[in-house]
Amino acid sequence: MSVAAAVLLLLLGLTAALGLVNALWPRTTWWLIAPSWGAAFVTTELALHLVVLSAVAAGLLAALGGTTHAAGLTGLGLLVLTDLAAVPLILSARRTRLSTGSWFQDGDLEITDDASVPRYPRSHIAFPWRMFRHPGVRVVRGVEFAVVDGRPLKADFYLPVTAPAGPRPAVVQVHGGAWVLGSRQEQGIPLLNHLAACGFVGMNIDYRLSPWAQWPDHVVDVKRAIAYLRAHAAEYDVDPEFIAITGGSAGGHLAALAALTSDDRSLQPGFESADTSVAAAVPFYGVYDFLDEAGVHVPALHDIVLAPLVFRVRRQHAPERYRAASPRHRVHAGAPPFLVLHGSRDSLIPVADAHHFVEALRGVSKQPVLFGEMAGGQHAFDVIPSWRTVPVIEAIERFLTTTYEQRRRPAAPSLRDELAGALTD
Repeated sequence: MSVAAAVLLLLLGLTAALGLVNALWPRTTWWLIAPSWGAAFVTTELALHLVVLSAVAAGLLAALGGTTHAAGLTGLGLLVLTDLAAVPLILSARRTRLSTGSWFQDGDLEITDDASVPRYPRSHIAFPWRMFRHPGVRVVRGVEFAVVDGRPLKADFYLPVTAPAGPRPAVVQVHGGAWVLGSRQEQGIPLLNHLAACGFVGMNIDYRLSPWAQWPDHVVDVKRAIAYLRAHAAEYDVDPEFIAITGGSAGGHLAALAALTSDDRSLQPGFESADTSVAAAVPFYGVYDFLDEAGVHVPALHDIVLAPLVFRVRRQHAPERYRAASPRHRVHAGAPPFLVLHGSRDSLIPVADAHHFVEALRGVSKQPVLFGEMAGGQHAFDVIPSWRTVPVIEAIERFLTTTYEQRRRPAAPSLRDELAGALTD
């Protein structure tokens, strides 16, 4: 038993060490990028959980005699060193905070820290699986919002349990998954639960996926969802004048593009007259320039996903299609308010892509363009509640609430379009 415990302890130490090295220097070669990102996400966003669990496992293996052999002692030493090296990851997430002073200058309408607004339950940080339920939220699942080529498109609605005093602001959530996978059932849930608890109506949607769907089918379906929600606003007690949009990764790209193309009727086949405008956009770690003019993308994005599956043509052969699909090349003065979020350690979509998009949008938009870079954050950092995720979710609620109040009070001062690190380490 002691020999087996020693071997397991050595494996535990090696696994922890390799996981930390991968989190700090993730691989981007085509055959390693997905598993490397997955391991880096777990190590980065659940660093505290892993340290606690590995310590418990090491204690049990030591009690079984694992430290009576050199292999076990080696594993224990590796584990201790790795856990100590993981402390900066934990502290980086712990120090993520909202700094309202850097969002709005003196004299502007500020994000308020209203004590009456529900805060995300802190117990969810230790027990992230509790994100799937919220006592103040009622979920209506599987609502069909469109039928395309005989296939139904469905959404889940997140509704406050309290009776509405009037029309409520709404948010459409667009899932990620590289335009080829993912669903409404596993993404955006922590955010929508919190927003619904704060009085918003959330619509978590599915859309057609590649390779069965071809660009621009994906964004067309997103616009179908916006049109449906506005047409059924009374049914869900929604204010049709305030429908915002959010999403992560591919969903972040689609949310940003939909927010910038409400006047492009070519993306609304069969429902050209529908109003698909949005009042605000909050894209997470999206792709904003399919042409990759800055040369920041990992090659796998184009070689494995976009060219063969989404566009079915390489960008050098159809650059205008790639350009038209790029939010960075769709910026204009009439863009709605934006809050763009990205992790500094994103190994799938480098944060530089978001930097260039924000710079381009700020150069022309008359509305606020806010940017939050999560120090140490990996791709999909918001999927589960954590020390990093919770303040981000609460900041989004404050941003959307403030933007909503701004629209309801036209005489209020304008919001600034400057942000110098709202969520900082």
